[in-house]
Amino acid sequence: MDVQIVNFPETKIAVIEHHGPLELEHQSVKKLISWRIENKLPQSPAHRSYGVHHNDPRKVPPSEYHVDLCISVETEVLPNSYGVINKIIPACRCATVRHIGSRENIIATQYLYEEWLPNSKEQRAEFPIFFHYVNVGPQVQESEMITDIYLPIR
Repeated sequence: MDVQIVNFPETKIAVIEHHGPLELEHQSVKKLISWRIENKLPQSPAHRSYGVHHNDPRKVPPSEYHVDLCISVETEVLPNSYGVINKIIPACRCATVRHIGSRENIIATQYLYEEWLPNSKEQRAEFPIFFHYVNVGPQVQESEMITDIYLPIR
């Protein structure tokens, strides 16, 4: 895998916090999509889709799984019935790798944690690993999905 070191810029995000089983994550995604449509935020460089993964669903009980489902925004999120709030992905130095294909089992994440990080001279930073879903939507075939994985490092 081609791991690059990049400086990720501070990014304001609109967030739905998903807590609970991975199998129910799609319900949270649907809320975020509805909010996105209502607020006229098309997929674009100004409104990218992210997932901030606070833990690994394979390593925690389903009730403890936590991911922030996000859209980059330039303005403050107003109070809303969807539960969307503002947060920040901080400016950070990251190891990044691109994954092409299904988002069901992104092996690049495991590679970064279990192979690349121990063999590098780098250390994890405090912020969790996050994904940039480069292409999203019902028209994107699984085999054509592009996901950039960012592992914050010090």
